[in-house]
Amino acid sequence: MMYANIHAEGHSNNSLFAVEDKVHRHNPTITPRLLRQAFLERGIEVNTPDLNQGREVAFDLHLEGRPLHETQHPRYLIALENPNINKLNASRAYCKGFDLAFAWDVRLFGLPNVVPILIPHPLGGEAFATLAQRDIFSCLINANKAFKESLPCDLYLERINTIRWYEQHAPETFELYGLGWEKSTPAFTRSGRITRSIARLKTRLFGIPPFPSFRGELSDKADVLRRARFSYCYENSRDLSNYITEKIFDSLVSGCVPVYWGADNVLDHIPAGCFIDRRKFHSTAEVHQHLLSITPDEYAGYQRNIFNFLRSDGAAAFSAAHFAKTVAEHVCHDLQASRGVRL
Repeated sequence: MMYANIHAEGHSNNSLFAVEDKVHRHNPTITPRLLRQAFLERGIEVNTPDLNQGREVAFDLHLEGRPLHETQHPRYLIALENPNINKLNASRAYCKGFDLAFAWDVRLFGLPNVVPILIPHPLGGEAFATLAQRDIFSCLINANKAFKESLPCDLYLERINTIRWYEQHAPETFELYGLGWEKSTPAFTRSGRITRSIARLKTRLFGIPPFPSFRGELSDKADVLRRARFSYCYENSRDLSNYITEKIFDSLVSGCVPVYWGADNVLDHIPAGCFIDRRKFHSTAEVHQHLLSITPDEYAGYQRNIFNFLRSDGAAAFSAAHFAKTVAEHVCHDLQASRGVRL
Protein backbone atom coordinates (compact mmCIF):
# COMPACT_ATOMS: atom_id res chain seq x y z
CA MET A 1 0.00 0.00 0.00
CA MET A 2 1.20 3.49 -0.92
CA TYR A 3 0.19 6.63 0.98
CA ALA A 4 -0.60 10.17 -0.09
CA ASN A 5 -1.48 13.40 1.70
CA ILE A 6 -4.60 15.39 0.94
CA HIS A 7 -4.54 19.01 2.06
CA ALA A 8 -7.92 20.69 2.60
CA GLU A 9 -8.54 23.85 4.61
CA GLY A 10 -9.66 23.11 8.16
CA HIS A 11 -9.62 19.32 7.78
CA SER A 12 -7.73 16.74 9.83
CA ASN A 13 -8.27 13.14 10.96
CA ASN A 14 -9.79 12.44 7.51
CA SER A 15 -12.79 14.60 8.38
CA LEU A 16 -13.49 15.40 4.71
CA PHE A 17 -14.12 11.68 4.13
CA ALA A 18 -16.68 11.37 6.93
CA VAL A 19 -20.32 10.80 6.06
CA GLU A 20 -21.11 14.08 7.84
CA ASP A 21 -18.69 16.99 7.42
CA LYS A 22 -18.14 18.51 10.89
CA VAL A 23 -15.97 21.31 9.47
CA HIS A 24 -18.35 22.73 6.85
CA ARG A 25 -21.94 22.19 7.97
CA HIS A 26 -24.26 20.43 5.54
CA ASN A 27 -21.46 20.04 3.00
CA PRO A 28 -21.86 16.72 1.13
CA THR A 29 -18.77 14.51 1.26
CA ILE A 30 -19.72 12.05 -1.49
CA THR A 31 -17.18 13.46 -3.96
CA PRO A 32 -14.10 13.26 -1.68
CA ARG A 33 -15.17 9.78 -0.55
CA LEU A 34 -15.39 8.63 -4.16
CA LEU A 35 -12.00 10.21 -4.85
CA ARG A 36 -10.42 8.35 -1.94
CA GLN A 37 -11.99 5.09 -3.12
CA ALA A 38 -10.69 5.63 -6.66
CA PHE A 39 -7.15 5.88 -5.30
CA LEU A 40 -7.63 2.89 -2.99
CA GLU A 41 -8.59 0.79 -6.00
CA ARG A 42 -5.19 1.70 -7.42
CA GLY A 43 -3.30 0.75 -4.26
CA ILE A 44 -2.99 4.28 -2.80
CA GLU A 45 -4.43 5.32 0.56
CA VAL A 46 -5.11 9.05 0.72
CA ASN A 47 -5.24 10.63 4.19
CA THR A 48 -4.98 14.02 5.80
CA PRO A 49 -1.30 14.66 6.69
CA ASP A 50 -1.76 14.10 10.43
CA LEU A 51 -2.67 10.46 9.77
CA ASN A 52 0.36 9.88 7.55
CA GLN A 53 2.91 10.89 10.14
CA GLY A 54 5.82 8.43 10.04
CA ARG A 55 4.79 6.97 6.69
CA GLU A 56 6.53 7.33 3.37
CA VAL A 57 4.28 9.57 1.30
CA ALA A 58 4.09 9.23 -2.49
CA PHE A 59 2.52 12.60 -3.30
CA ASP A 60 0.55 15.60 -2.02
CA LEU A 61 -2.94 16.40 -3.28
CA HIS A 62 -4.15 19.95 -2.63
CA LEU A 63 -7.85 20.84 -2.64
CA GLU A 64 -7.91 24.50 -3.74
CA GLY A 65 -5.03 26.92 -3.97
CA ARG A 66 -3.17 27.38 -0.70
CA PRO A 67 0.28 28.59 0.43
CA LEU A 68 2.85 25.92 -0.36
CA HIS A 69 5.90 24.68 1.49
CA GLU A 70 8.97 23.08 -0.01
CA THR A 71 8.57 19.37 -0.61
CA GLN A 72 10.27 16.57 -2.48
CA HIS A 73 6.93 14.91 -3.21
CA PRO A 74 5.05 15.28 -6.48
CA ARG A 75 2.09 17.55 -5.90
CA TYR A 76 -1.24 17.94 -7.59
CA LEU A 77 -3.90 20.64 -7.42
CA ILE A 78 -7.68 20.42 -7.65
CA ALA A 79 -8.93 23.97 -8.26
CA LEU A 80 -12.72 24.12 -7.98
CA GLU A 81 -13.40 27.30 -5.99
CA ASN A 82 -14.35 30.55 -7.71
CA PRO A 83 -11.11 32.50 -8.39
CA ASN A 84 -12.83 35.66 -7.13
CA ILE A 85 -12.78 33.90 -3.76
CA ASN A 86 -9.57 31.87 -4.07
CA LYS A 87 -7.32 33.96 -6.29
CA LEU A 88 -4.58 31.33 -6.42
CA ASN A 89 -6.92 29.13 -8.46
CA ALA A 90 -6.66 31.61 -11.34
CA SER A 91 -2.91 32.21 -11.08
CA ARG A 92 -1.08 30.64 -14.01
CA ALA A 93 2.24 31.07 -12.19
CA TYR A 94 0.88 29.27 -9.13
CA CYS A 95 -0.70 26.44 -11.11
CA LYS A 96 2.56 25.88 -12.99
CA GLY A 97 4.11 24.84 -9.67
CA PHE A 98 2.20 21.53 -9.67
CA ASP A 99 2.92 18.35 -11.52
CA LEU A 100 -0.73 18.45 -12.61
CA ALA A 101 -3.54 20.91 -11.95
CA PHE A 102 -7.18 19.90 -12.40
CA ALA A 103 -9.27 22.96 -13.25
CA TRP A 104 -12.47 24.06 -14.99
CA ASP A 105 -11.23 27.59 -15.67
CA VAL A 106 -10.71 27.90 -19.44
CA ARG A 107 -8.11 30.62 -18.87
CA LEU A 108 -5.77 27.92 -17.54
CA PHE A 109 -6.28 25.39 -20.31
CA GLY A 110 -3.21 26.56 -22.25
CA LEU A 111 -0.90 25.34 -19.52
CA PRO A 112 0.65 21.95 -20.36
CA ASN A 113 0.08 20.58 -16.85
CA VAL A 114 -3.62 21.49 -16.63
CA VAL A 115 -6.24 18.74 -16.93
CA PRO A 116 -9.71 20.16 -17.77
CA ILE A 117 -12.48 19.06 -15.42
CA LEU A 118 -15.96 20.24 -14.48
CA ILE A 119 -17.20 20.88 -10.95
CA PRO A 120 -18.51 17.49 -9.79
CA HIS A 121 -21.95 16.56 -8.49
CA PRO A 122 -23.26 13.20 -7.18
CA LEU A 123 -26.17 13.39 -9.66
CA GLY A 124 -28.66 10.54 -9.13
CA GLY A 125 -32.28 11.44 -8.45
CA GLU A 126 -35.70 9.90 -8.02
CA ALA A 127 -39.02 10.09 -9.82
CA PHE A 128 -40.14 13.71 -10.09
CA ALA A 129 -43.20 15.11 -8.36
CA THR A 130 -45.49 16.88 -10.84
CA LEU A 131 -46.29 20.58 -10.81
CA ALA A 132 -49.55 19.95 -8.95
CA GLN A 133 -47.75 17.93 -6.28
CA ARG A 134 -45.37 20.78 -5.43
CA ASP A 135 -46.62 23.10 -2.69
CA ILE A 136 -43.75 25.64 -2.78
CA PHE A 137 -43.91 28.03 -5.72
CA SER A 138 -40.30 29.24 -5.65
CA CYS A 139 -37.29 29.14 -3.38
CA LEU A 140 -33.68 30.17 -3.00
CA ILE A 141 -31.21 27.96 -1.10
CA ASN A 142 -27.83 29.53 -0.39
CA ALA A 143 -25.60 30.72 2.41
CA ASN A 144 -25.76 34.41 3.29
CA LYS A 145 -22.43 35.65 1.94
CA ALA A 146 -20.89 38.64 0.19
CA PHE A 147 -17.69 39.58 -1.61
CA LYS A 148 -15.30 41.79 0.34
CA GLU A 149 -14.71 43.92 -2.75
CA SER A 150 -16.96 45.42 -5.38
CA LEU A 151 -17.10 43.24 -8.49
CA PRO A 152 -19.05 43.85 -11.71
CA CYS A 153 -19.80 40.11 -11.91
CA ASP A 154 -21.22 39.89 -8.36
CA LEU A 155 -24.32 37.70 -8.11
CA TYR A 156 -24.46 37.68 -4.32
CA LEU A 157 -26.10 41.09 -4.74
CA GLU A 158 -28.56 39.73 -7.28
CA ARG A 159 -29.61 37.04 -4.83
CA ILE A 160 -30.37 39.77 -2.29
CA ASN A 161 -32.29 41.77 -4.91
CA THR A 162 -34.38 38.70 -5.73
CA ILE A 163 -35.12 37.98 -2.07
CA ARG A 164 -36.12 41.59 -1.39
CA TRP A 165 -38.37 41.73 -4.47
CA TYR A 166 -40.32 38.68 -3.34
CA GLU A 167 -40.55 39.86 0.25
CA GLN A 168 -42.06 43.13 -0.95
CA HIS A 169 -44.21 42.02 -3.89
CA ALA A 170 -45.06 38.31 -3.66
CA PRO A 171 -44.09 36.93 -0.23
CA GLU A 172 -46.56 34.04 -0.41
CA THR A 173 -44.77 32.60 -3.46
CA PHE A 174 -41.20 32.47 -2.17
CA GLU A 175 -39.20 30.73 0.57
CA LEU A 176 -35.57 31.34 1.58
CA TYR A 177 -33.33 28.65 3.07
CA GLY A 178 -29.68 28.28 4.00
CA LEU A 179 -27.01 29.31 6.45
CA GLY A 180 -26.79 32.76 7.99
CA TRP A 181 -30.05 34.41 6.93
CA GLU A 182 -31.09 34.99 10.55
CA LYS A 183 -28.51 37.78 10.38
CA SER A 184 -28.02 40.66 7.96
CA THR A 185 -25.72 40.15 5.01
CA PRO A 186 -21.99 40.54 5.82
CA ALA A 187 -20.70 44.07 5.22
CA PHE A 188 -17.16 45.26 4.50
CA THR A 189 -17.64 49.00 3.90
CA ARG A 190 -18.45 51.73 6.40
CA SER A 191 -21.89 52.41 4.93
CA GLY A 192 -22.60 48.68 4.74
CA ARG A 193 -21.67 48.18 8.38
CA ILE A 194 -23.97 51.03 9.41
CA THR A 195 -26.87 49.50 7.46
CA ARG A 196 -26.15 46.12 9.03
CA SER A 197 -26.05 47.62 12.53
CA ILE A 198 -29.43 49.30 11.99
CA ALA A 199 -30.94 46.02 10.82
CA ARG A 200 -29.55 44.20 13.86
CA LEU A 201 -30.98 46.89 16.14
CA LYS A 202 -34.44 46.47 14.55
CA THR A 203 -34.24 42.76 15.17
CA ARG A 204 -33.25 43.15 18.82
CA LEU A 205 -35.71 45.93 19.66
CA PHE A 206 -38.73 45.08 17.54
CA GLY A 207 -38.24 41.46 16.52
CA ILE A 208 -38.07 42.37 12.82
CA PRO A 209 -36.12 39.59 11.06
CA PRO A 210 -33.45 40.66 8.56
CA PHE A 211 -35.05 38.39 5.95
CA PRO A 212 -38.76 37.68 6.59
CA SER A 213 -38.79 35.00 3.88
CA PHE A 214 -36.20 32.90 5.74
CA ARG A 215 -37.53 29.48 6.71
CA GLY A 216 -34.40 27.93 8.21
CA GLU A 217 -31.30 25.86 7.48
CA LEU A 218 -31.40 22.58 5.58
CA SER A 219 -29.36 19.46 6.13
CA ASP A 220 -30.70 18.15 2.81
CA LYS A 221 -31.70 20.60 0.07
CA ALA A 222 -33.83 17.93 -1.58
CA ASP A 223 -36.33 18.19 1.27
CA VAL A 224 -37.37 21.54 -0.22
CA LEU A 225 -36.42 21.11 -3.87
CA ARG A 226 -38.69 18.07 -4.24
CA ARG A 227 -41.56 20.30 -3.13
CA ALA A 228 -40.62 23.46 -5.03
CA ARG A 229 -41.75 24.29 -8.56
CA PHE A 230 -38.91 26.72 -9.26
CA SER A 231 -35.60 27.50 -7.60
CA TYR A 232 -33.41 30.55 -8.09
CA CYS A 233 -29.95 29.16 -8.81
CA TYR A 234 -27.51 32.05 -9.04
CA GLU A 235 -23.79 31.39 -8.89
CA ASN A 236 -21.79 33.83 -6.76
CA SER A 237 -20.30 35.28 -9.98
CA ARG A 238 -21.57 35.57 -13.52
CA ASP A 239 -19.79 35.09 -16.85
CA LEU A 240 -17.10 32.67 -15.64
CA SER A 241 -16.96 30.06 -18.40
CA ASN A 242 -17.49 26.50 -17.11
CA TYR A 243 -18.20 27.70 -13.57
CA ILE A 244 -21.33 25.58 -13.12
CA THR A 245 -21.65 24.46 -9.51
CA GLU A 246 -23.95 22.20 -7.51
CA LYS A 247 -26.69 24.84 -7.37
CA ILE A 248 -28.35 24.03 -10.67
CA PHE A 249 -27.73 20.28 -10.37
CA ASP A 250 -29.27 20.11 -6.88
CA SER A 251 -32.42 21.51 -8.47
CA LEU A 252 -32.32 19.31 -11.58
CA VAL A 253 -31.99 16.00 -9.72
CA SER A 254 -35.09 16.91 -7.69
CA GLY A 255 -37.13 17.70 -10.79
CA CYS A 256 -37.37 21.36 -9.76
CA VAL A 257 -37.03 23.80 -12.65
CA PRO A 258 -34.06 26.13 -12.05
CA VAL A 259 -33.90 29.83 -12.80
CA TYR A 260 -30.19 29.97 -13.58
CA TRP A 261 -27.69 32.81 -13.77
CA GLY A 262 -23.96 32.23 -13.82
CA ALA A 263 -21.64 30.69 -16.40
CA ASP A 264 -21.72 32.50 -19.74
CA ASN A 265 -21.39 29.17 -21.58
CA VAL A 266 -23.96 27.21 -19.60
CA LEU A 267 -25.73 26.25 -22.84
CA ASP A 268 -22.59 24.43 -23.94
CA HIS A 269 -23.21 22.02 -21.07
CA ILE A 270 -26.91 22.04 -20.14
CA PRO A 271 -29.70 22.16 -22.76
CA ALA A 272 -31.88 25.26 -22.82
CA GLY A 273 -35.02 23.20 -22.23
CA CYS A 274 -33.83 22.17 -18.76
CA PHE A 275 -33.85 25.58 -17.10
CA ILE A 276 -35.01 29.17 -17.29
CA ASP A 277 -32.22 31.49 -18.36
CA ARG A 278 -32.25 34.56 -16.11
CA ARG A 279 -30.27 36.52 -18.70
CA LYS A 280 -33.37 36.71 -20.88
CA PHE A 281 -35.21 38.88 -18.36
CA HIS A 282 -34.71 42.47 -17.27
CA SER A 283 -35.92 42.02 -13.70
CA THR A 284 -37.16 39.60 -11.06
CA ALA A 285 -40.66 40.93 -11.71
CA GLU A 286 -40.43 39.75 -15.32
CA VAL A 287 -39.10 36.36 -14.23
CA HIS A 288 -41.93 35.95 -11.74
CA GLN A 289 -44.60 36.76 -14.31
CA HIS A 290 -43.06 34.20 -16.65
CA LEU A 291 -43.07 31.54 -13.93
CA LEU A 292 -46.74 32.24 -13.25
CA SER A 293 -47.53 31.72 -16.93
CA ILE A 294 -45.98 28.24 -17.20
CA THR A 295 -48.69 25.61 -17.69
CA PRO A 296 -48.67 22.08 -16.27
CA ASP A 297 -47.89 20.72 -19.75
CA GLU A 298 -44.99 23.14 -20.18
CA TYR A 299 -43.69 22.24 -16.74
CA ALA A 300 -43.87 18.54 -17.60
CA GLY A 301 -41.86 19.35 -20.73
CA TYR A 302 -39.10 20.88 -18.62
CA GLN A 303 -39.07 17.80 -16.43
CA ARG A 304 -38.84 15.46 -19.44
CA ASN A 305 -35.89 17.45 -20.72
CA ILE A 306 -34.23 17.32 -17.30
CA PHE A 307 -34.82 13.58 -16.99
CA ASN A 308 -33.24 12.94 -20.38
CA PHE A 309 -30.31 15.24 -19.73
CA LEU A 310 -29.45 13.61 -16.41
CA ARG A 311 -29.07 10.31 -18.24
CA SER A 312 -26.89 11.74 -21.00
CA ASP A 313 -23.15 11.87 -21.54
CA GLY A 314 -23.35 15.63 -21.03
CA ALA A 315 -24.50 15.19 -17.44
CA ALA A 316 -22.08 12.31 -16.86
CA ALA A 317 -19.21 14.74 -17.45
CA PHE A 318 -20.29 16.48 -14.21
CA SER A 319 -20.62 13.29 -12.17
CA ALA A 320 -18.58 12.83 -9.01
CA ALA A 321 -17.68 9.33 -10.17
CA HIS A 322 -16.27 10.66 -13.45
CA PHE A 323 -14.34 13.34 -11.57
CA ALA A 324 -12.82 10.84 -9.13
CA LYS A 325 -11.81 8.48 -11.92
CA THR A 326 -10.28 11.31 -13.98
CA VAL A 327 -8.16 12.63 -11.12
CA ALA A 328 -6.97 9.21 -9.96
CA GLU A 329 -6.11 8.01 -13.46
CA HIS A 330 -4.15 11.11 -14.40
CA VAL A 331 -2.24 11.23 -11.11
CA CYS A 332 -1.31 7.54 -11.33
CA HIS A 333 -0.25 7.89 -14.95
CA ASP A 334 1.91 10.90 -14.09
CA LEU A 335 3.54 9.05 -11.19
CA GLN A 336 4.41 6.16 -13.48
CA ALA A 337 5.51 8.19 -16.50
CA SER A 338 7.36 11.05 -14.81
CA ARG A 339 8.53 9.52 -11.55
CA GLY A 340 8.88 5.85 -12.42
CA VAL A 341 6.58 4.87 -9.58
CA ARG A 342 5.32 1.32 -9.77
CA LEU A 343 1.60 0.91 -9.08
